[in-house]
Amino acid sequence: MTSFDSRTFRDTLGQFLTGVTIVTAAAQDGTPLGLTVNSFTSVSLDPPLVLFCIDKKAGSHDGMVSAPGYAVHILGGDQADLSNRFAARGIDRFAGLTYTRGLYGAPILPGAMALLECRTVQRVDAGDHTILIGQVERLDPGNRTRKPLGYLRGRYTAVAD
Repeated sequence: MTSFDSRTFRDTLGQFLTGVTIVTAAAQDGTPLGLTVNSFTSVSLDPPLVLFCIDKKAGSHDGMVSAPGYAVHILGGDQADLSNRFAARGIDRFAGLTYTRGLYGAPILPGAMALLECRTVQRVDAGDHTILIGQVERLDPGNRTRKPLGYLRGRYTAVAD
């Protein structure tokens, strides 16, 4: 039993500045899946592990959870429109986009600030989310001088040096 409601909890967590990513995978039939994620973090350097959390109500949840791997696109400060596209509901997020296929068939979107391709090694049930832990098998460290896209208090923010 808690002494606060979910809105207060969410607003409190919103005080924590996060980066913004798009995570992509391929459904079992090859259909491209993708969504905007800010619940992404590193887990381990040896072996190289990362994780992201996906809401069980997300339309791509089951496909993401059953996929053997995924790609994490770390977004630059100029990619808020792409982030919004992959956060929108009820649209084909890949319509009109040019992409290639990476490991495990995950769509690779051009222009990300950095990219990690992962093999899913663990799936953890965690309340209304599933945590997907992936071992990084390939990466593109990108341009370290480019500014990242940040998210704070429910909106995008510029991240300064």
